[in-house]
Amino acid sequence: MKIAQVAPLAERCPPRLYGGTERIVSYLTEELVRQGHDVTLFASGDSRTASRLVRCSDMALRLNPAVKDHLPYHLVMLDEVRRRADDFDVIHFHIDLLHFPMVRDFADRTLTTLHGRLDLPDLKPFYAAFRELPLVSISDSQRRPLPAVNWAATVPHGLPGDLLPFAPRPKGDYLAFLGRISPEKRPDRAIDIAARAGLPLKIAAKIDKVDRAYWDIAIAPLVARHGNVEFVGEINDAQKADFLGNARALLFPIDWPEPFGLVMIEAMACGTPVIAWNCGSVPEVVDDGITGFIVGSESEAVASVRRLDMLDRREVRRTFERRFTARRMADDYLSIYRALPGVRRGVTRFRGAGRDGLTLMAVA
Repeated sequence: MKIAQVAPLAERCPPRLYGGTERIVSYLTEELVRQGHDVTLFASGDSRTASRLVRCSDMALRLNPAVKDHLPYHLVMLDEVRRRADDFDVIHFHIDLLHFPMVRDFADRTLTTLHGRLDLPDLKPFYAAFRELPLVSISDSQRRPLPAVNWAATVPHGLPGDLLPFAPRPKGDYLAFLGRISPEKRPDRAIDIAARAGLPLKIAAKIDKVDRAYWDIAIAPLVARHGNVEFVGEINDAQKADFLGNARALLFPIDWPEPFGLVMIEAMACGTPVIAWNCGSVPEVVDDGITGFIVGSESEAVASVRRLDMLDRREVRRTFERRFTARRMADDYLSIYRALPGVRRGVTRFRGAGRDGLTLMAVA
């Protein structure tokens, strides 16, 4: 199939450091290319991809100090997508709602994955006005505030199977917190849990400008007060393997309706169990008692830390391989693409070779 992937421009694909949506767009794009599809990626100019890249900004907007407003760059990108729309069998958007008014003429061969929270009241009238556009949720929990829209499916995120190596025996006796410093992520809970459990805590996290005051007032003093806490800062994929793989567990003490929580499956890829609050997507990602523990209080979390030796890290990794790989994610999306009412039918050439060395052909 000829597939367009339209990514946000805040980060490159894949991000250098923190970034969830662009990371998933990258994993999906590369897996579709690996499977032999003709993929075009609309993304920042510093993106790294085996697909055909349409450069829609010089670099990731978050990393460009000259950029103050992201919206104009996205509108220019969408104009380019619309200009090239006839080149593609399917156009897959990952930018929430910006494109909706521009794609009505070919909405039946588009797909939009919603990556953010949907419980904000202003979203309901908007999505109600565009009921014809097919949507994908990244968890069943995410879609609950908007039951009456055109949901095509729920597709959980996936990672390349070889991205993060399995660590059967962690070398560090510490707990990990990975993500973003913000009130809804509750790093304060993580600090309290580690202190009560008597274990070190390593925090690898991004601090956005909007959360700088929260860090300065609420979290930095806690870090300074607790000698068992180390603030690492933002880390990249290469550093994640060591950071997550050598932890006894990942703490995910969220206090909001998390749409998915990519860090949970990153930890699981390493074989590292997750201790997570019963919020949002958590019960759909964590198998309680198998890949971690789902808790509802700090006391339950501390008790779960003391039960970690009951879990089999090999089973954590096996569960990741069964449920959360990029290959499974791409296969899910391909099934949805082919079912879209406006998708163009035809023959797709797969670049892989069969056992006899001949090029394989398949109907899209």
